Amino acid sequence: MAVAEKKEAWLNYLALTTVIFAVCATLSTFKGGGFSTRSVMSQSQASDAWAFFQAKAIKSYIYQMQKESLELKLLELPKSTPEAVANGYKGKISDYKNKIAKYDQEKTDIQEKAKLLEVVRDESQKHSQVFGMAVIFLQIAILLSSIAGLLKKKMVWYGGMATGLIGIVYFVDGFFLFL
Repeated sequence: MAVAEKKEAWLNYLALTTVIFAVCATLSTFKGGGFSTRSVMSQSQASDAWAFFQAKAIKSYIYQMQKESLELKLLELPKSTPEAVANGYKGKISDYKNKIAKYDQEKTDIQEKAKLLEVVRDESQKHSQVFGMAVIFLQIAILLSSIAGLLKKKMVWYGGMATGLIGIVYFVDGFFLFL
């Protein structure tokens, strides 16, 4: 009779550990999915930022070409050209220089934003991958615990607990990335 009570006690612990593994697996799936979504969104936003950067670079290049063209025309003006015409060229060249500087500053700002989004993407991918590993080990642990309960084999449960502990380590690592 004492043997039956002992079996019953470990089966209760088996059920408790299985529930703990299932909860951690569910949370890992949820958190991994969230980080995966954040990764995809950050990649999309970074791609948009880089496209915007390219648009600013093209505009800057067009103004640079126009400025250089006007500078060459200014040099080619005959000495008899009225000062007002030369000043018109100089004013337009100055305007283009200002626009080029503005676009260069905007490109720098956009580039910084895009790089920050890429950092978020990379970090999110790391978290997502670790949570994915946690889910794998926790699901195997749940499977082994279920088999142990059906067969009433304590050694299979120990194997499930060892696998589950690995899964829990990955689960915690998914939050802190300490491994």
